[in-house]
Amino acid sequence: MKFLKPVVITGYGVITPIGNNIQSFTNNLFLGKSGIGSITKFDASKFRTQFACEVKNYQPEDFFEKKEVRKYDLFTQYALVATKEAIEHSGLLNYSNLDKEKVGVISASGVGGVQTFQQEMKTYYEQAKNPRYFNPFFVTKMLIDSVAGYVSIQYGLKGLNFSTVSACASSAHAIISAVQNIQLGMADAIIVAGSEAPIHEAGIGSFNALRALSEKNDNFENACRPFDKNRDGFVMGEGAGALVIESLEHAQKRGANILAEISGYAMNADAHHITAPSPAGEMIIKNMQQALANAQILNKPIDFINTHATSTPIGDIAEINALKTVFGKDLSSINISAPKSMTGHLLGAAGVTESIISILAIQYQQVPPTINTKEIDEQIGMDLNLTLGQTQKRNIKYVLNNNFGFGGHNTSLIFKKFTN
Repeated sequence: MKFLKPVVITGYGVITPIGNNIQSFTNNLFLGKSGIGSITKFDASKFRTQFACEVKNYQPEDFFEKKEVRKYDLFTQYALVATKEAIEHSGLLNYSNLDKEKVGVISASGVGGVQTFQQEMKTYYEQAKNPRYFNPFFVTKMLIDSVAGYVSIQYGLKGLNFSTVSACASSAHAIISAVQNIQLGMADAIIVAGSEAPIHEAGIGSFNALRALSEKNDNFENACRPFDKNRDGFVMGEGAGALVIESLEHAQKRGANILAEISGYAMNADAHHITAPSPAGEMIIKNMQQALANAQILNKPIDFINTHATSTPIGDIAEINALKTVFGKDLSSINISAPKSMTGHLLGAAGVTESIISILAIQYQQVPPTINTKEIDEQIGMDLNLTLGQTQKRNIKYVLNNNFGFGGHNTSLIFKKFTN
């Protein structure tokens, strides 16, 4: 099924472990800079994992009034910072004929305000279980959909407004939902924001209990090593990304700078296991095939595959095997990269931030590197271009971006270089 009408990207914004705005993020992305460091947000000395990809040099007072800081969980702060940059970058609100009732907001997060929940319950028990000590902002700080509400209120956007939750596929689903609603005529433009702030005791401890995180404390600088024989889990990241998505007609009417076209998408479920992908990857295969069909590029002229690749033993193999099935011998001529080796895994924010990486690759005609990978797993094979170590220049027209989530959620997005 081909889209009824083209849908495009006109603005983006980020706050990540490798850059707190688009300019610094872009520079560090193509330099192959790692965002990994020792955890500073709490004392992690007793945890099996003592490192993460934290946002650096962030002071909420630089962006918000003190009363706002008290109202917003960190994941909300990150989302609002990225959204402000995306909206300003797009110039959307400068359009004199903008119908704000046709501008929507879809926010996304995997876990939302868990840090707030942790702190509020700690206070409750410290105060002898006295319910009077609950913060009046407890609920609104914790709820994932508060981000969409706050963005709507701040900018006066009165169109559709909700949130998507599907673990690490959350913000990719938000993008797909935005495209669908624009196609249906429910909106002219939609702001999509994905955000996460999971670097706290509950976040690190719970994922340690799942044995999902790398525990290479003695060599944490290189711990996130997708496709490597010695990978042992992902590195937790935090931050946010935001996109302004519009119908082509609306973007051209207001003279917007178009960054890329969303050419195709697909989403399905493994129906296999709550945390592990199906080893055979059959539904990942079908998902990518459907995205290619949706984009009407069945001859598969993909130039760059932005993999989900989190550096887990099972996940990386399942995705690569699925790619081999979909692309066959052509896979060796396609650039494959795993940006989480730099940013860590931003969970529910991964879909948007890695879509931004895909768009930047198209803009700059460069594929960002997979870093830290020293010894390729023999199950992956040596004949693939994994873009190891440094950025590679390439003529890029199409990028395939995969994001998967606990629960068996699969998403694939295809971005296309825009030409008039």
